[in-house]
Amino acid sequence: MKIFKSALEAVSIIQSNQRVFIHSVAAAPIHLINAMTSRARELRNVELVHLHTEGEAPYTHPDYKDSFFTNALFVGANTRKAIREGRGDYIPVFLSEIPNLFRRNVLPLDVALVTVSSPDKHGFCSLGTSVDVSRAAVQMAKVVIAQINPQMPRTHGDGLIHVSEINYAIEANEPLHQYNPGEPSEQEMIIGRHVAGLIEDGSTLQMGIGTIPNAVLAALTTHKDLGIHTEMFADGVMPLIRSGVINNSKKRIHPGKSVAGFVMGTQELYDFIDDNPQIAMLDIAYVNDTAVIRRNPKVVAINSAIEVDLTGQVCADSIGQMMFSGVGGQMDFIRGASLSEGGKPIIALPSVTNKGISRIAPFLKQGAGVVTTRAHVHYVVTEYGVAYLYGKNLHQRARLLIDIAHPDHREELEKAAFERFPSMK
Repeated sequence: MKIFKSALEAVSIIQSNQRVFIHSVAAAPIHLINAMTSRARELRNVELVHLHTEGEAPYTHPDYKDSFFTNALFVGANTRKAIREGRGDYIPVFLSEIPNLFRRNVLPLDVALVTVSSPDKHGFCSLGTSVDVSRAAVQMAKVVIAQINPQMPRTHGDGLIHVSEINYAIEANEPLHQYNPGEPSEQEMIIGRHVAGLIEDGSTLQMGIGTIPNAVLAALTTHKDLGIHTEMFADGVMPLIRSGVINNSKKRIHPGKSVAGFVMGTQELYDFIDDNPQIAMLDIAYVNDTAVIRRNPKVVAINSAIEVDLTGQVCADSIGQMMFSGVGGQMDFIRGASLSEGGKPIIALPSVTNKGISRIAPFLKQGAGVVTTRAHVHYVVTEYGVAYLYGKNLHQRARLLIDIAHPDHREELEKAAFERFPSMK
């Protein structure tokens, strides 16, 4: 490993027409990113591959459209505009399969830009908060350039990388990107209580980030023997681990450990996972493997949606034709939970948008993506209750979903359902 004093020296290896991976979420190496972007005048057609990244994405600026192209594996707020305007695009793929894109050379990587912890006495650094697809990227990239940050937590699991595997590095001691979704609204707290009512003692949980997952977690304080096997988690799990509600004692794989691929939250969360043997940060190809997920009993997968149509089709990646996020791991866990003994796949969403538009719709918007098919959906939850769709025919599903839609929209939805499903008449 050669350590440079400046980030610009470290990224000088990047050349035109190369494919560069950027470390995920809170681990995005901003100094290396900024240095690479500063070379825009001399670089052409550099393809950037990444999941969601926190912080700025300066390479998406219109002035750099001939230099950099964002090929996102998950669309975040910092890349949506560039993708909408043609300076980038989105690759539809299950989160569990992204490592295979690298390992099978479907997307060969020339360079990987990562943030790592300081090396230990044995020369091992840690990928810290984001092992996810980043482990595969480091393994497969021809060149690895690291931003060594003493504030990156050292996590147990698959994220260790020896200094001999790092080609070039810089040192940058600074706080990681943090995220605090704020307090759940009363509407979201009601959704959280509905979901918590479906969760049995001894369940293994998967949930994402945001106010609804936090509302669910806040409603689980009297539960017992819960476990965590999830693609990611945030601050909300800490009180439940500390109180013993989450103890992972009933899991069949990794008992006693909370399993995840990445974390995103506050500094308190990063301090909590640092050198914590209760937390296992593992390769997402394993974490999100349906065959792995189903081995735990009572897996409860809690995922969100942008809209759900009257047959149960779930759009979670786009608003009409506009890409908003991505497929991610929703289908990995919805399917894994449904195959788990006593498992429950759940889609939880507010009944309306912040503009009052119903999220339960007669049809998905034109161009909207079906992330979870109607054949995979079991439970849909809004603040108005729970619709259990498994084993129900189309008109039965419509009735159940109308019952949990916002009252202001039920008449319109009923009319649409009667026109669509002759068996309702």
